[in-house]
Amino acid sequence: MSENGRTTRRQMLVRTGALGAGIAFAGNLTELFAGTAAAQNLGHTGYGPLVPDPKGLLDLPEGFRYRVLSREGDPLRSGEGPVPSNHDGMTALPGRHGRVHLVRNHENRVTAKLPVPTVEGLTYDPAGKGGCTTLTLGPSGSVLSERVSIAGTAVNCAGGPTPWNTWLTCEETEDKAGTNGYTKDHGFIFEVDPADPHRSGAVPLTAMGRFQHEAIAVDPRNGIVYETEDAFQKPFGLFYRFLPHKPLGGGGSLRAGGRLQAMRVPGVPDLSSIQETGASFKGVEWVDVPDPLAVRTPIRLQDFGPKGITHAQKLEGCYWGGRSVYFVSSFARSSEGSAGDHYGQIWRYDPAARRLTLVIVFGPDTDVQLPGESPDNICLAPSGGLMVCEDGDGIQHVYGVTRRGEVYAMARNAQNLGTPEAPEYGEFAGVAFSPDCRTMYVNCYTPGTTFAVTGPWRR
Repeated sequence: MSENGRTTRRQMLVRTGALGAGIAFAGNLTELFAGTAAAQNLGHTGYGPLVPDPKGLLDLPEGFRYRVLSREGDPLRSGEGPVPSNHDGMTALPGRHGRVHLVRNHENRVTAKLPVPTVEGLTYDPAGKGGCTTLTLGPSGSVLSERVSIAGTAVNCAGGPTPWNTWLTCEETEDKAGTNGYTKDHGFIFEVDPADPHRSGAVPLTAMGRFQHEAIAVDPRNGIVYETEDAFQKPFGLFYRFLPHKPLGGGGSLRAGGRLQAMRVPGVPDLSSIQETGASFKGVEWVDVPDPLAVRTPIRLQDFGPKGITHAQKLEGCYWGGRSVYFVSSFARSSEGSAGDHYGQIWRYDPAARRLTLVIVFGPDTDVQLPGESPDNICLAPSGGLMVCEDGDGIQHVYGVTRRGEVYAMARNAQNLGTPEAPEYGEFAGVAFSPDCRTMYVNCYTPGTTFAVTGPWRR
């Protein structure tokens, strides 16, 4: 998720006006949450202004408080080594007796200062520095255990939970064995069982494709897995679906294989060319991927026939809501090869209607004090809106979005990595809520910090 070279500050605004008066999405928020239990809630403007944290870690609205659950460099409670760096995607899964399992990605490359410690039976490639750690929390929120749940993977960016309460962690790389010292091919999805990591092991789900994975979402009705690809250069990434041979078969069923397909929107080779919210395309096609393992050619460069395939820049967050899957494009830049420019989009795909709709568009620059740049990880909030992690320049926020399209700051990273004259702040990632919706968990990417935020959440 982390990206170098950003030079501008982008803010979210209604595309039709009200510059400087506040920020909001352009689009139909009612549609975004249609068919979900969350749609019964109206949402509210927010929780008030952020209060500076005297400890200099996390600024929150009045009435909210945080606890630091884990911080990079501290000893893992398992004794396996130090807490790894680069905290990224995360999920909160229910455990037995009121416990919660936080499964956390570490987006470590070969140069990582604090790699995920290798553990026998849980290590895919000893040369890989990424992986996942799992924190198990008691009913009161206290940390009961913290341990490695998979190691030896690379650039574990995001992923997603499954209906059977495991985590699919995604490698955002296409490096093959022999590159950067790796002894095995990378670019896969791995399943992590937080209750018993050795049950899932470190087995790549090769049928789900080898590419620069970002996030996934599972259709709970039939087990189809949707996957985003965050490719860094043109041609940009694709949006995929995986049709498992054993849908909804519980832990381990994805190892039985399946069919990987890429989305083709007829007449739309690049999603960034679509600029108006509400634009809708029926008759979406799914094309079998010729070589899911990308033995010779990256998937996005493979031959999908004379009609081609649909690409998009910076495909990141992905989640299931109601009867549809939603996915995020963080931005698109024509200067980098995209067909159009935007500062963020949210797309909705309705499988039953085979319809793709652009439901949210992000807008141009404005007041740099307001939150909203490059949406990344995203999740449903207890109030019926969204929580979105910001990944851009300057001050970094977790911001909320109400169903009326109003945007408010929920948290601000107060950890200055730079100087008072030239401050720098790490991005947020991995926002998730506890099963009872009473706690928001979120990561600061660097310095790697996992927070638990409690307070008067509206539900």
